[in-house]
Amino acid sequence: MQPLFTVHAGEYLVGSYIEKHFKKYNVWVPSKDTGIDLLVTDSKNRMTATIQVKYSKDYTTTHMKPGHNNGFRSWGWWTLNPSKIRSSKADLWVFVMQSFAHKSIECVVIPPKELMSVLKKVHGHGKKKYQSYMWVRNDDTCWETRGLIRAEKYSLAHVDHEDENRNLTDYLNNWKPLKQKLARSS
Repeated sequence: MQPLFTVHAGEYLVGSYIEKHFKKYNVWVPSKDTGIDLLVTDSKNRMTATIQVKYSKDYTTTHMKPGHNNGFRSWGWWTLNPSKIRSSKADLWVFVMQSFAHKSIECVVIPPKELMSVLKKVHGHGKKKYQSYMWVRNDDTCWETRGLIRAEKYSLAHVDHEDENRNLTDYLNNWKPLKQKLARSS
């Protein structure tokens, strides 16, 4: 075990959120990199949930085109390796977007199998890498937008275009899977 390590911003934000909103849970940082960024346990340390954290800076202030940015609160961008998602030992993947303009933190909380399913539906099978853009609208919905043409992005910003295959709203700030995993000890 190495005595010094760093926790990246996303891990800190997710760990802090869990400690603040779920007082009975304990958050642990593994000392070895195994693809698990955070370990969360129930109050008795009997039940565990494992989390892989992916952090992105907010691109709304630097890359969002005029006409789009008023409709969106946050935008994150990730390069994802499908083999790592498929072989992930984490119970949940958490994609963290910190909006500086809106002073908010948005999390997409999704099991890896469901993440793979969404990526395949939207981007197709057999990819070596997936580029994922997750956009959070001001109406508390979240969308996978990579590959949309300009007109579709504009329509999405104005709530005119909604492709259900791209809809990530059910995972936006939804911590129910974590609670369910840790409630099994009760």
